Amino acid sequence: MSVREVSVDDLAALLRTGDATVIDVREADEYARGHVPGARNVPLAEIPAALEDLRGLAALHVVCATGGRSLYACEWLHDRGVTQAVNVAGGTKLWTLLGHPVESGVPDA
Repeated sequence: MSVREVSVDDLAALLRTGDATVIDVREADEYARGHVPGARNVPLAEIPAALEDLRGLAALHVVCATGGRSLYACEWLHDRGVTQAVNVAGGTKLWTLLGHPVESGVPDA
């Protein structure tokens, strides 16, 4: 099964309608420097531990810096039955380059 992808513009449209959950698989320091608004940080190495939580999300969009780590995460999730995981092509770098809004810092505990 191949992993579906969406563009950063498509993700922006989905976020405006509230139809997307974004998981950022970059490391915490990368995430803190700037991320898609509302994205939840689950570093790639922590995806296995978060599997059951992610399984229950309906519209799961996975993002990283450029699309490589997120594609790997989506493939891993698909292999475990989480077929709703969608890769965000171009990642946070393209998101920022195209002028979409970003948040910085870490969420409150």
